[in-house]
Amino acid sequence: MTDFNNPFAGLNSAGLPPGESTEAKPTEHKSRGHVDILRQKAGRGGKTVTVAKNFVGIGLPEKEKLAKQIQKACGVGGTVKDGQIEIQGDKREEVARILTKAGFTPVFAGG
Repeated sequence: MTDFNNPFAGLNSAGLPPGESTEAKPTEHKSRGHVDILRQKAGRGGKTVTVAKNFVGIGLPEKEKLAKQIQKACGVGGTVKDGQIEIQGDKREEVARILTKAGFTPVFAGG
């Protein structure tokens, strides 16, 4: 029986290589360590800054790349200073989301 609503009903898959399974494959998410996320105001002229610190095993270039991603996602400025990422404003949730996507385990610390 031919299904007239399906344009591919008459095609035959004989002779084609086997395709990949459409079943969801379990992916291994290796944690790259805990990263502390804090909100700071002291010594910054009353401005709030979100700081991500205590990165383990990544260098300055990767921190700068992460900082760029966070800045773009949040629509704010920021920098990498003294081995920590500083983002303007209280953007803890957005920073945590991006760090989780990058394989880190964010931990909210301080106030």
